[in-house]
Amino acid sequence: MRETRHSALVAVLVASAALGGLIAFARSDNNKSLATSSAAAGTAPQTANTTPALGAVTTLPTSVVAVDPAVVDTTVTTLPAADALAAGTDLDEPTGGTGAGCTLTEQSVREGTSGDSVKCLQTALAAEGFYTGPISGTFDPATTAAVKDLQTDRDLFVDGIVGRESAISLGIWPDEASLVVHTPKPAPGAKDSLGFPLSSVASTGDNMPPLPDNSGSGKRLVYDRAQQRVWAVDKNENVVRSWLVSGSKYSNEIPGTHHVYSKSETSTAWNGKAILPHMVRWLKTDIGNIGFHGIPIHVADGTPYMTEDQLGTRLSGGCQRQATKDADFVWAFADIGTTVVVI
Repeated sequence: MRETRHSALVAVLVASAALGGLIAFARSDNNKSLATSSAAAGTAPQTANTTPALGAVTTLPTSVVAVDPAVVDTTVTTLPAADALAAGTDLDEPTGGTGAGCTLTEQSVREGTSGDSVKCLQTALAAEGFYTGPISGTFDPATTAAVKDLQTDRDLFVDGIVGRESAISLGIWPDEASLVVHTPKPAPGAKDSLGFPLSSVASTGDNMPPLPDNSGSGKRLVYDRAQQRVWAVDKNENVVRSWLVSGSKYSNEIPGTHHVYSKSETSTAWNGKAILPHMVRWLKTDIGNIGFHGIPIHVADGTPYMTEDQLGTRLSGGCQRQATKDADFVWAFADIGTTVVVI
């Protein structure tokens, strides 16, 4: 399931510094149990929007062209660096509410849903003064109206659907850190089965967390948002490697089956303040594109926006940030048309 920011946030986002990753205000359905997700994979995530790592960035382009955020990339071929579409900016996490002494066990609930997650939601809405109906466990029109009131009051995307942002605002979103599995750092020089070097947050063979169930077939990249982890699977169903990413804070990575449609060796953030190495795009939105890429680099001084140790934490505005070696791998592995499964 997916939930996004209210359109009023766009003005704030355009004024904020880009931390990498595109902001895409889109919605989707996904009732996958968080508890099941954590048990199935048991490993940490990572974000990407790039190609194989370029190593330490010591030289920046002499000029960086700011990209019009209204422009949407329609190409399906590898693009020159200057043609890359912009990435969005990051905002601080919403402040949690008083909570209800419970947490959701699903990534989203909406009208028609029933069960303990809805009871938890209704209890939290009542505690915050948005709901006066019975704690029935049934997501009825009255609950939808209460959710929309909450979203309007707190400047969230108003759709009546409770996902990550609304749940965080109510204090009923589970501790995401508990869903992320950090594997031991590989030995120096360690490589995956295709011969690509492993980053400090990557693993292969028996050291990998298990590939999630029902994650597609054939050659593909599988991205589990709850675990902030990606798996690369070859055409023979062999899992090549797995690594942590730093994905979107706004749950705008639409779950489902997607395909890589364009790549750029270097992409520029929408406001021209960040360089996104090895961008591999898999989702188009009205705002821009979402994809895998390397850790963003400040144009001003060439420093990275984050460290590899921070991968596994949601920090981007939409894209999936990756360690350099993992970004290098994705750039080489994911040709145009490669399947991307988001769960």
